Amino acid sequence: MKLRLVAILVAGACLAASLAFAEDNAAGRAAEAKATTTCQDCHGPKGDSTVATFPRLNGQQADYIAAQLKNFRDHSRSDPHAQAYMWGMASQLDDSIITELGKYYGGQTPTPPQSGGALAAEGKKLYLSGAPAQNVPACATCHGAHAEGNSIMPRLAGQHADYLKKQLEAFRSTLRENDIMHANTKDMTDSQIEALVSYLAND
Repeated sequence: MKLRLVAILVAGACLAASLAFAEDNAAGRAAEAKATTTCQDCHGPKGDSTVATFPRLNGQQADYIAAQLKNFRDHSRSDPHAQAYMWGMASQLDDSIITELGKYYGGQTPTPPQSGGALAAEGKKLYLSGAPAQNVPACATCHGAHAEGNSIMPRLAGQHADYLKKQLEAFRSTLRENDIMHANTKDMTDSQIEALVSYLAND
């Protein structure tokens, strides 16, 4: 009797695991279908956008993508770019699809930053060491030594130059609201933003 009960319990656990796996697979397939149709129109094949209006998502941190999609969906990210392009798109997504979209893009090969550039050396110094006299911290502290990001901290390396520049300016002016990023950028000069972008971006 005990063996029979154990067998029933094991079978039930296996069935539950199989159902959960099937649900995950279904969400993964749905997310990939969304990415390769709707999302691709703006963000490019596999998230490698070719237009600076739309950020590259390939190799982006999965947790960051998921967090931003939820922010778009609940309108807590309210900068004009978000409102114009992403509020409507994200309204159609449930949590499982959002999670799988993050995994899909996070699993793509990232675009590397371009090497060189007139201001790249200055930008690298700012990225790694900050500018203490202006209360600008080292970006590497949160975004990683190679700007690869970490969890909800986004990858910056290889992003479009114009997109990065506009986001930094939006944080500085609070057009894009983020208390931490506003504090980190509020005293940055235009030339410092240009140098940082020169170091990080690829266009």
